[in-house]
Amino acid sequence: MPLEREGRKMATRLGDHAASLREVRLLLEPREARKAGRFLFEGETLVLEAQQSGLVPDEIFTTEAAYGRCPTLRELESAGSALWIVGDRVAKRLSGVETPSGIVAIGRRRLDDLETLLERRGPVLVLAGLSDPGNAGTLLRSAEAFGAAGVVFGPDGVDPYHPKVVRAAMGAIFRVPLAEATPQTLAEAVRGGQRTIAGLSSSGTLDVSALPADAVLVVGQERRGLGPWRTICDREFRISMRPPAESLNAGVAGSIALHEASRRSLG
Repeated sequence: MPLEREGRKMATRLGDHAASLREVRLLLEPREARKAGRFLFEGETLVLEAQQSGLVPDEIFTTEAAYGRCPTLRELESAGSALWIVGDRVAKRLSGVETPSGIVAIGRRRLDDLETLLERRGPVLVLAGLSDPGNAGTLLRSAEAFGAAGVVFGPDGVDPYHPKVVRAAMGAIFRVPLAEATPQTLAEAVRGGQRTIAGLSSSGTLDVSALPADAVLVVGQERRGLGPWRTICDREFRISMRPPAESLNAGVAGSIALHEASRRSLG
């Protein structure tokens, strides 16, 4: 039976909406989600983070049990989200995780203009060829925590709205300004300003403690390093470590560098 509030039907089952379900399933594929200009996120925590960040999802698919325990869903429906009640089997098909929460929401992808992002105060983080979505999500959280102006994703790495990036970012995806750029477009956008393009590398000549507060910090993969992004870096910085340690994963290394930049900004 459809749920009702104050005598008004507010949700329906999707038995006759197979096309809608197929479209939602496609959003689990980054390429399809990019084409659609939308992204998928799951669970009570992310739905609450979205609401607190001012994001009203276009659509929400939820089981009756999840609807009953999550008051945020009713608030978002009142704010304009189309809310659909689905069965447990359908909810599982829409989910990208092993243990579905029973809540799947659809939001619109947002990407800022690169020049506008560079005008903001604070360091800018660039993910250069970073393919691990867990590391990308971690760095989004660190970018928010340490006051970064925004995060730039390169075309040679993970999609900013990959479902695993969204989950790992734990809400930062809704608040941190995002942009996309190639090495060339980034270099052209930065050259007119006062920012230093700083590559993070184990072979860097400067310690990360000297990282400028407004640096454009380029973080690459642990194994492949900066790759083609190295050619646009003004300077390269390293994180001093005790031997025999030689490197850290990108999520940890980038977070340390952002913290150092934020300390200089506050100091």
